[in-house]
Amino acid sequence: MATKIFSPTPPVISATSATTKTPVLPKAIVSRCLGTSLSAVVAATTVLTMVPALPAAAEGNQAYKLYYGTAASAANYGGYGGNSDRKTSAEYVYDVPEGWKERLVSKVEKGTNGTDSEFYNPKKRTEKEYLTFLSGFRQLAPRDVILNNLALSDVELQDLIASADKVVSEEKKDEETGQVYYLYEIDGVGKHSLITVTCAKNKLYAHFVNAPAPEWNRDQDTLTHLRDSFKTVSSSS
Repeated sequence: MATKIFSPTPPVISATSATTKTPVLPKAIVSRCLGTSLSAVVAATTVLTMVPALPAAAEGNQAYKLYYGTAASAANYGGYGGNSDRKTSAEYVYDVPEGWKERLVSKVEKGTNGTDSEFYNPKKRTEKEYLTFLSGFRQLAPRDVILNNLALSDVELQDLIASADKVVSEEKKDEETGQVYYLYEIDGVGKHSLITVTCAKNKLYAHFVNAPAPEWNRDQDTLTHLRDSFKTVSSSS
């Protein structure tokens, strides 16, 4: 069930004011809320395996490829020492539209802000999807706390929340696996963002789908499909 996040005090996410800045939680509070400091990021790598995925009926002829991402240590960046069976070693998957390009994430970037993979529309680079992850999280905190803490390491997300016309969140449970996901939709000034967050394997995964307003209005079905395609992969899958 969708709920709007709005509160006059931190963690504050204003769903009605386009001018009020969202306070950023002190790191001490972040540590207490999530059980660890967000600065304790373990470097990750992703492994790419692309296989055809059928287009959704509502999206006409749009086709996708399935991306398999493996969040591993920095030592395994680029595949060194990694599992040769990429699909078997995947920790998460999501669909990528045909024609979108991969932005190669540097080892430094993986180790500092947890960015693990990213794809973008070459016709409009700011229309993109990407995934970040942080190690050391056994379970999800309250939805408003999670969103504010994600913004701590993402200046663009801070600005988007602060200027948002509407911020909506909901909790979804995968009926097959029991995995719980937080879904956020942020309608900002000139930009729209869909975020999915979950915890698995002692890690917090955050999948982002961002688009400028014109592209959101044009590609809403496709972008929503990308959001819904993200899921973690269990060891037994």
